[in-house]
Amino acid sequence: MPNYTANTRDMQFVLHEVLKVSETGIPGYEEMDRDFTEAVLDTAAKVASEVLAPLNRVGDAEGCVLENGVVRTPEGFKAAFAAMKDGGWTALDCDPDYGGQGMPYLLNCAVGEMFVSANMAFNMYQGLTHGAYSAIHAHGTEAQKRTYLPKMVSCDWTGTMNLTEPHCGTDLGLLRTKAEPQADGSYRITGQKIFISAGEHDLAENIIHLVLAKAPGGGEGTKGISLFIVPKFLVAEDGSPGARNAVSVGKIEEKMGIHGNATCVLNYDGATGFLLGELHKGMRAMFTMMNEARLGVGLQGYAVAEAAYQNAVAYAKDRLQGRAVTGAENPAGPADPLIVHPDIRRSLMEQKSFLEGARAFTFWGAHLIDRAHRAGDAAAEGLISLLTPVLKGFLTDKGFDTAVLAQQVYGGHGYIEEWGMSQFARDARITMIYEGANGVQALDLVGRKLAQDGGKHVMAFFEMVKAECKAHDDPRMALFTEALKAASKQLQAAGMFFMQNGMKTPNAALAGSYDFMHLMGHVCLGLMWTRMAAAAHAALDAGAADPTFYETKIATGRYYMARQLPACAMHLARIESGAEPVMALAAEQF
Repeated sequence: MPNYTANTRDMQFVLHEVLKVSETGIPGYEEMDRDFTEAVLDTAAKVASEVLAPLNRVGDAEGCVLENGVVRTPEGFKAAFAAMKDGGWTALDCDPDYGGQGMPYLLNCAVGEMFVSANMAFNMYQGLTHGAYSAIHAHGTEAQKRTYLPKMVSCDWTGTMNLTEPHCGTDLGLLRTKAEPQADGSYRITGQKIFISAGEHDLAENIIHLVLAKAPGGGEGTKGISLFIVPKFLVAEDGSPGARNAVSVGKIEEKMGIHGNATCVLNYDGATGFLLGELHKGMRAMFTMMNEARLGVGLQGYAVAEAAYQNAVAYAKDRLQGRAVTGAENPAGPADPLIVHPDIRRSLMEQKSFLEGARAFTFWGAHLIDRAHRAGDAAAEGLISLLTPVLKGFLTDKGFDTAVLAQQVYGGHGYIEEWGMSQFARDARITMIYEGANGVQALDLVGRKLAQDGGKHVMAFFEMVKAECKAHDDPRMALFTEALKAASKQLQAAGMFFMQNGMKTPNAALAGSYDFMHLMGHVCLGLMWTRMAAAAHAALDAGAADPTFYETKIATGRYYMARQLPACAMHLARIESGAEPVMALAAEQF
């Protein structure tokens, strides 16, 4: 069975030596010294390895079962969910006014990485609740907050997000779910929603659904959409679950992965709902949490791959196959371990250099969200808005690729279920699709985010990269700064191509958007590796007690800059080929 051990040493490095969290001046960060974060991360790591990871295979094999309208989760999930609640892990960064612990979102992300690596399907129950909590916290009335938030913070009640319908996914302007106003101020919600993760289960006494629907007078398209709170059980006067609402499960989807999480069809048959936020402005309310939600999915993409990588390393060190081309390295045995072979090393370096860069990128993004929300920093808000589609799209694409690389290390055994590697690939696959498919993320980046606020955020990003390259006159950093400078120039050239061709030939920009998202992702990881290499050199110069960690970090970063960052040139060449190769065939020629 696959194993997982949280890489808390690397997390501490990113938090304290790269981001230097306790020195940022962000409210709440002053408490995040090494001792405090070590205590939190080490305890979370124990929960991840001892409570959640042993249930990962169980959830995949058993899945969820629909019985008489109720979904039964896999064996062990109830006890594990109770342990998560008792440990306060569901309340880590929530508002203390409603029972939360008020810790930074960044720390919640670090803990979340471990929980996702250990058991992604399980962690989704509380993760989706956090998203619904955030929406009610941002847009609910005081009465709604008092009614729902304390129970959601504790996960006595869980939450969902209901967007998709059978005939519309990304194009929410086509949705048909109706909301009819009632004399008492409530609404009757009628319609069907699909792909609702954690839509029904036996882990909590109530489920609070957030449902997009159209109320009268809203007009066509997304402008007419409102957001409603629709509890599974209506809340009684004393705050307890009361009468069953008119929402039911049509079926559980049979999926490629995340079997331990119930993905449901939900039928609303005149269910009682309550308006959340302003009438006809549901999309605004829903998108309040999109930066956090999409960063969370990007985190899922690399966190699942982290678990896959750890097992691939263990297998490569243990499995005997062939002899090293330079001479036997295990002369007493019948063969050498896989890890002696250069192509296996290439695969593992691809995985390791991506994963450590992705962790730093995600933690930096979470820090920007904290800076925006806790310190009111508009520049941080603009920058994370720009980077969000890159975090989601690039990290999940590469995360899935990394999980497949880890599976490949096993050869034929990777394809056999008893080894558990296929689950990582199957679970990681959904991250490229939900919370906005990655093609949509690329369109959002190129079509909206680059031009946002007159393009000042992308220009600020370029200036940040430029400043980073100039900040290091240490010759040991030359490989990093020169490679990052070249990649940044390629990203700017791609942006210039869009400016020169986008207006007259819109398809030229849209045909290159996916490559642009990946090009920018590589530049972001190049920026992270430059910062990490500088921090590692500084630690070595200061006589670090564990020099091997820092030497390994630098060597891994050199691999990324030498072997992965050159992909930027390929993406630029594709972008500059324009729309013609993409649009050359008529529809009937496919």
